[in-house]
Amino acid sequence: MNIALLASEISVVVLALFLLVFDLLLPKQETRRSLGYLAVCGVTAILVYTATRYGDAASVYHGFFVVDNFALFFKQLFLAATLLTILFSFDYVEKMTRSGGEFYALLLFALLGMMVMASASDLLTLFVGLELMTIVFYALVGFDLKNRRSSEAGIKYMILGSAASAILLYGMSWVYGFTGTLMLKEIAQNAAATPAMMLGMGLMLAGLCFKLSIVPFHMWAPDVYEGAPVSITAMLAMGSKAAAFAVLLRIFITAFGSLQAYWVTVVAVLAALSMVVGIVIAMWQTNVKRMLAYSSVAQAGYILSGLLAADVAGIKGMLFYVVLYMFANVGAFAVVTAVSNETGSDERSAFKGLSQRSPLLALVMTLSLMSMAGLPPMAGFVGKLYLFMAITEEGFFWLAVLGFVMSMISVYYYMLVVKEMYSPTAEPAEAAPLYFSGTLRLAVVLSLFGTIFLGVYPGPLSQLAAAAAKVLW
Repeated sequence: MNIALLASEISVVVLALFLLVFDLLLPKQETRRSLGYLAVCGVTAILVYTATRYGDAASVYHGFFVVDNFALFFKQLFLAATLLTILFSFDYVEKMTRSGGEFYALLLFALLGMMVMASASDLLTLFVGLELMTIVFYALVGFDLKNRRSSEAGIKYMILGSAASAILLYGMSWVYGFTGTLMLKEIAQNAAATPAMMLGMGLMLAGLCFKLSIVPFHMWAPDVYEGAPVSITAMLAMGSKAAAFAVLLRIFITAFGSLQAYWVTVVAVLAALSMVVGIVIAMWQTNVKRMLAYSSVAQAGYILSGLLAADVAGIKGMLFYVVLYMFANVGAFAVVTAVSNETGSDERSAFKGLSQRSPLLALVMTLSLMSMAGLPPMAGFVGKLYLFMAITEEGFFWLAVLGFVMSMISVYYYMLVVKEMYSPTAEPAEAAPLYFSGTLRLAVVLSLFGTIFLGVYPGPLSQLAAAAAKVLW
């Protein structure tokens, strides 16, 4: 067995365990920030290592775990999302928790689950990775024990998430019962349009749509996003959602590709509902975290629409959009973190006069929201262009038009936040400059750079996404 294929996963486990041990040995007054720096250095090193592994596909454990360009693309995305999340979690860990070791370790174990999901080529390995990620997030969502909303969100997420996992596993059992195999490629060879396969495929789609917060399986997202610590909310929106899309693509392109005629209409309806419901309800939200939660529902609908193309162009559009969505989310949630730490509120009114207290944070928030809305020259415009072009070529012009219209409507509620930050009549509650740490500043600068760079020069990422997409086609 080639251990090098598992080096990134093994490194994440070792780093997580090392942080736990280091947490016990260091004096408490030195632990929190030191652990954060160690986590940042470790994740950065693993991220650099994975960038050297692109090339031919290889597998271990009799093909159950595959390392190809598709898996590496998502692993780098997960590592980058975790790195950026850690960078703007320093203030939270230092202020809200007694010790940071368990926080960073749990975050890394969630990362491990995502990485396993990206490389899984059979249903059992896929489910193990999914549950590792999900169970860790149950703990992280309710991590702030002093906050009633955090505890409530953790319980809600655990109950609804467990039900979704059971539905997904039940669907897998139907597929296994009919095909007699857990391997995705072998399922494709034995798949047929029988009631058993249709039921199994439908249940699996429902379970995955819950993880993606696709309408009508989105009911958990607003309460969980609002109650969870801001950094965990960001990781749910970025890493967890990206991991679910990695699994969705593996299953529906590799295993159920021959049954596309049976699931394509359902996926189109789900994507359309997510766009409409997410954006319409987001307009009525005054809490920024809840607004971003419903916004993430709509964004998931945009990304899901790329599956309808079921070709290299569609998959490339999905991969590209997931990356730019990560950068936009980092910027938005990092700003929410800074404001929340200073004011203790996530309400839109807390952002009043932010441009006077911190021009950098106001700029990053504005550009991140513009990217989510798909306004040029931000990266979101390029991402939606790739997606809409791909589905239009497959005959889904109506969905592309709907996506464009809903994107324009979304500008309204995004600009409400911008108005609070920049309105000349909006006087901030505090006149003093807003303080935030250097690590959070680094996170917002990286987000700003990524959002602008991918909008102006999308070529390198587009080529990398295309190379990853060809693995499944």
